[in-house]
Amino acid sequence: MLLSIIVFFMVSGAVVGAYYALVHRPEHKAEQHLEKRLKDLSGFESEDASTTTVLKTETPASALPMVDRLVGATNAGSWLAKLIEQSGVATNPGAVITMSLVAAVGLGLVTLLFSHLLLAAVAAAAVGLALPIFWLKIKRGRRLRKFEEQFPEALDLLSRAIRAGHAFQTSMGMVADELPQPVGIEFRKSFDQQNFGLPLQEALNGLAERVPIMDVKFFVTAVQIQRETGGNLAEILDNLAHVVRERFKILRQVRVHTAHGRFTGYVLLGLPAFLGVALMFISPEHMHTLFTVRMGQIMVMGAMVMQTVGFLWIRQVIKIEV
Repeated sequence: MLLSIIVFFMVSGAVVGAYYALVHRPEHKAEQHLEKRLKDLSGFESEDASTTTVLKTETPASALPMVDRLVGATNAGSWLAKLIEQSGVATNPGAVITMSLVAAVGLGLVTLLFSHLLLAAVAAAAVGLALPIFWLKIKRGRRLRKFEEQFPEALDLLSRAIRAGHAFQTSMGMVADELPQPVGIEFRKSFDQQNFGLPLQEALNGLAERVPIMDVKFFVTAVQIQRETGGNLAEILDNLAHVVRERFKILRQVRVHTAHGRFTGYVLLGLPAFLGVALMFISPEHMHTLFTVRMGQIMVMGAMVMQTVGFLWIRQVIKIEV
């Protein structure tokens, strides 16, 4: 009976999702693109409201407006919105919360159906609840690393454009046009913001907030100091690009020296699961006892917790800031 209910809801969800994707999604694609562009230009307000002429729009709502209102009224909603913006994923906090709840309920029910263990179902539901957030953090990490790799090229292009006689704002537009994502799109946001009336200092501060990388903070600070005190901005950008490239060389050397520790962590994390699957084929009666006896269930949960703690500990030991 429970399996039939689960299958019914899965099929119904698939049908509704397919209908929405085929009918409603194409109609609103252009409108969503315009709303996203306006939202990108309205992320920061000037301290002096009289000097700000950037258009202000509301965040595009998802298909569940009630969830959007509930999430937007909390601090967690602001944190999640910033995480989504930094990850570059086209979604909103309400949709992420909805996916988390659906994943939690789905994994919990499936685990309970096959294992008949309430504790395992609760653990699976917790994993499903955290999966969308974990995926967003992975996307953010990859995007920030890609931005960091492209950033020296952006600094070189800015320096060459300034030496050629272009203004700094025009040089930012050239970087936005010439370089691929994510560097191009982030510079495009800052360029459009200052074009629509936001002071350049606040547009650069917005860039540093959207891209929380130390090199970007150095860049923003250097530009602001140069605009206040003067100096050769092209030479400053060249030196900063050189420092970033040298830091990448050191970081790659560190990754080579810590490769053994990372590999050890992966082996220690995957070995118990591999042995468990192997023992299920070699001696299934022993493994069945492990999952059905109360003491065996406690041992399995304790092993999972200790494995996770050990893996995170190893990652922290080999994590070296450069």
